[in-house]
Amino acid sequence: MRTTPRRWRSGTEPVTARSDLKLRYLLSLTFTPLFALATVGFALWAAASPASGVPSRGTLIGFAVACGLLTLFAVVDLVVVIRRRRTEL
Repeated sequence: MRTTPRRWRSGTEPVTARSDLKLRYLLSLTFTPLFALATVGFALWAAASPASGVPSRGTLIGFAVACGLLTLFAVVDLVVVIRRRRTEL
């Protein structure tokens, strides 16, 4: 009995293609503290800005939330990469 793949491949990539764990590790290690500092910076700026300032407090809070989500994404990716490197390398 022949099984069909769950998802059809749409290119010339090999069946056993893997991501570059070293590059993902380097990028996650670089951007995790960068996004964390940006989150703190935007949050402090929003807290110190006047209500009618430019940029508005809501915009600064939005940037802080976006940077916080990017920090979370980078941390999760860093954990995944570290776990995969332990098992694959």
